[in-house]
Amino acid sequence: MLDVMQEALMAGRKAEVETLVDQAIAAGLPTRQILNEGLIAGMEKLGVLFKNNEVFIPEVLVAARAMNAALVKLEPLLIKEGIEPKGCVVIGTVKGDLHDIGKNLVAMMLKGAGFKIVDLGADVSPDQFVAAAKDHKADVVALSALLTTTMVQMKSVIAALQTAGVDIPVIVGGAPLTSEYAGQIGAKGYAPDAASAVDIVHRLLA
Repeated sequence: MLDVMQEALMAGRKAEVETLVDQAIAAGLPTRQILNEGLIAGMEKLGVLFKNNEVFIPEVLVAARAMNAALVKLEPLLIKEGIEPKGCVVIGTVKGDLHDIGKNLVAMMLKGAGFKIVDLGADVSPDQFVAAAKDHKADVVALSALLTTTMVQMKSVIAALQTAGVDIPVIVGGAPLTSEYAGQIGAKGYAPDAASAVDIVHRLLA
């Protein structure tokens, strides 16, 4: 059943995924097993295909939509059973930048990998990142920018976190960025795509 769930998820068949989750719950499968071996495993396989350019953003978005619908069914059970997320990631597009498609994709992939996501949206100030990281006891802050004029804001966010004594890793991504730039501003990771962002967060929290 979980193999079929993975395939349906990767194909973005939302209604079928929801039905399979209901059936798995009714059959008494452990919630953690449904999450890890059905949903997360499917998203991980899709992440590999995405990295290898075998599927593209539209396929990932429909799969993520199916994943989110399945999580709506599982979340009450996960909370009831006290199953903790792998970690908390605060994510947003930096101040002055209104682009959010890449950021949304990263947020969905991280959620699909079992992380709690605090999505601050676009045009987010350094102070907002600091406040969210403190309030949610975040493990990682993820910054996105699509413009060369706004990517300089990333350095301001990292400086604000340091000034506030929030000692957690920051990862960055977006079209104009490079790993060299990420290193220069003190980021702990640079993700060229959504699947890489998931790998980096896993590595940072391992």
